[in-house]
Amino acid sequence: QVQLVESGGGLVQPGGSLRLSCAASGITFSISTMGWYRQAPGKRRELVAHIVRDGSSNYADSVKGRFTISRDNAKRTVYLQMNSLKPEDTAVYNCNARLMGAEYWGQGTQVTVSS
Repeated sequence: QVQLVESGGGLVQPGGSLRLSCAASGITFSISTMGWYRQAPGKRRELVAHIVRDGSSNYADSVKGRFTISRDNAKRTVYLQMNSLKPEDTAVYNCNARLMGAEYWGQGTQVTVSS
């Protein structure tokens, strides 16, 4: 059974930083493509960033230069470092794993950027 458990969300002021973590189990993590998605109220879910097995990554234009995705295969964990946060970054952030045509989701963690 695949489990993805996110942590690290919370309330932060504009300009602040947060680091999200997603711990994976039940999946061959080292060869999985891992991603972070987000969904704000009333909006569609969107890809924030993803990282493939060789460490290559891609980002949504809205977060380029501010967010960094990384992975630690030994810890079976993917991270999202979020800097210079803006109110428009407020959303539920979900971890995603893809492997051999299957896709898995975490339960999500709330990020709220507000003064």
